[in-house]
Amino acid sequence: MHQNCTVLLDSERIAAFYEARGYKKARSIQEADDVVINTCMVRQKAEDRVYGIIYNLNKLKMKNSKLKIILTGCMVGMSAREKTGKMFALLQKRMPAVDEFLPIEEVGFDHAPVRSDTKHALVPVTNGCNNFCTFCVVPFTRGREVSRPVEDILTECHDLANQGYTHVTLIGQNVNSYGSDLKNNTIKPVYVKHLGRLRIPTLFPYLLEKVSNISGLKVIDFISSNPWDFSDELIDVIAGNKNISRHIHLPVQSGDNTVLARMNRWYTREEYLSLIKKLRKHIPGVTISTDIIVGFCGETKTQFNNTVSLVREVGFSKAYVAMYSDRPMTAAHKVYKDDVPHAEKKRRWAILEELINKTNLKNGTYI
Repeated sequence: MHQNCTVLLDSERIAAFYEARGYKKARSIQEADDVVINTCMVRQKAEDRVYGIIYNLNKLKMKNSKLKIILTGCMVGMSAREKTGKMFALLQKRMPAVDEFLPIEEVGFDHAPVRSDTKHALVPVTNGCNNFCTFCVVPFTRGREVSRPVEDILTECHDLANQGYTHVTLIGQNVNSYGSDLKNNTIKPVYVKHLGRLRIPTLFPYLLEKVSNISGLKVIDFISSNPWDFSDELIDVIAGNKNISRHIHLPVQSGDNTVLARMNRWYTREEYLSLIKKLRKHIPGVTISTDIIVGFCGETKTQFNNTVSLVREVGFSKAYVAMYSDRPMTAAHKVYKDDVPHAEKKRRWAILEELINKTNLKNGTYI
């Protein structure tokens, strides 16, 4: 879920980047002078899709020598951050038809995004991630977490409301940690307890409250949140402002404590379930969606069944279920063995897909 929104948000910024330089959107790829491909590599399947697109574009390029192919997004971000240069050289070798590799950081926030919706806007609050879950490539593709200034976000949201937008979604790899890198003497951060101590500062409850008070914004939601730093203060802000969505996306990834520890997820099954109970107690009618990975390195059938039992206990309204995909540079790639057969991953995926998404579709509760 989150990656789809992030890619769309980046694409809107990329469109603005090119429009500011005098470009206009072509009616079709066949009529384009430049084609920009915004890439994702959270899963191997997404990466493979890029190679297929480039292959097809190269056929078009043979007929139109003026066609320029530009690659941006996560694949470029990772290769740029790999210090030896081997990954970038491999990228060039695999895709010789690409004329330019554009780091997403060069796009920046200088221009208002070319939005694809007239009522609902995606608003970035952070970029990058500091959490280093062992399965996740995002810290290597997007770098360490950087928060946008509070004033910039509020100004953008006010401008959107003045333009007639009624729905904004605040986006970050983990919005809960928003502001932990900002130096602001006028706003008191919330400290979230982690490993027995109040040690994680966040400005997100403050930011969310401010956005919810902007006149004209009827719906405010956010993605994504990590379970380990979802503060009581954040729950209070949601409960106290009716224009904040009563739907929360809260990735669990696994319902087994051993698997969670191998994933470097900083919570237990019991702590996750405790948070769900707290959310439902303080926010009546709240619905919860989630992300789950099946077939992570070393996951036994018993450990998978622990995920199934958690799913039954929580009653998710929707789940983005993914089969584990080995990703370069991640800790799992370096330390663990991708030892669950694909057929078994697919079997486990089908069980959860049936249990959560197909069941909710039948019952009319799928969102």
